[in-house]
Amino acid sequence: MSLNKDKPNSVVLSADHITKTIGAKNIVDNLSFDIHQGEIVGLLGPNGAGKTTTIRMIVGLIKMSQGDVIVRGHSVRHQFVKAIRHIGGIIENPEFYPYMSGYDNLKQYQRMSEGIKESRIHEVIKLVGLQDAIHKKVRAYSLGMRQRLGIAQALLHEPSILILDEPTNGLDPAGIREMRDYLKLIAREEGIAILVSSHLLSEMELMCSRVIVIQEGKLITERPIGSEPQSDLVTVNFRVSSTQDVLEAVHTLDEVRVIGVEPNRSEVTLQLKDANIPQIIKILGNAEVSIYRIEETKQSLEEEFLKWTGGNRIA
Repeated sequence: MSLNKDKPNSVVLSADHITKTIGAKNIVDNLSFDIHQGEIVGLLGPNGAGKTTTIRMIVGLIKMSQGDVIVRGHSVRHQFVKAIRHIGGIIENPEFYPYMSGYDNLKQYQRMSEGIKESRIHEVIKLVGLQDAIHKKVRAYSLGMRQRLGIAQALLHEPSILILDEPTNGLDPAGIREMRDYLKLIAREEGIAILVSSHLLSEMELMCSRVIVIQEGKLITERPIGSEPQSDLVTVNFRVSSTQDVLEAVHTLDEVRVIGVEPNRSEVTLQLKDANIPQIIKILGNAEVSIYRIEETKQSLEEEFLKWTGGNRIA
């Protein structure tokens, strides 16, 4: 049911009608979605929507009541070992031996897993930008450095998908930006799919290529980030010398709709076809209206999220 139907062979993970029932309540209810190679997908929802439960079912930390998750053709329910080999993840906070260096922690994970070469350790260290700190003890790491070390560990066995539950929790703005940049680099350079659960909607808007929104365990919507609207109409804000003159100049135009007027700020918002903007500018010029600014307005992910979920809950 993915939106990326033009890439049928790139599906890394498919959640197929997964349900988690506790008592008489479905915490996750018949949820289905696909994740494709090289994309970053945000899993969004209000508190209690079922995001963490969904992630825990995907990685096998809790059992599904119904449905299945297929990872690279392998069932999490029936072929768990084969399926989990394709998943790397950080659920909650990454944990390390604080008295050991970052490098020694990665070496310890290498000893616990099959087929990880020494060269792969150096690859992931470079990928997450820990070259200068990798031989320092983890107790001296900042939270952001520990998060990056956790991602390095999750990438060691070359998974097909990386699953992160609130990876920017506790990070300062610089750390959040750093984390975003590294995740985008990983998706681009390694071709790894990334599923991120977060409540930072502005950050998801900058990081993700697609969002999946759930509420009360059910799918609410799924859509690309930054996609062009289906309609050829655009909403444009004009800052002008006189809002009244603008209204008089456009009131006879059938293809122009006045969305809003703020006289105190000398702003008029119009909805019109993109191709008609030069005509409007010419008409306003002929009416001797001075134009100081023209800006297209779009709903932010936060505004859309509040609309999808009813606007009365905190993400």
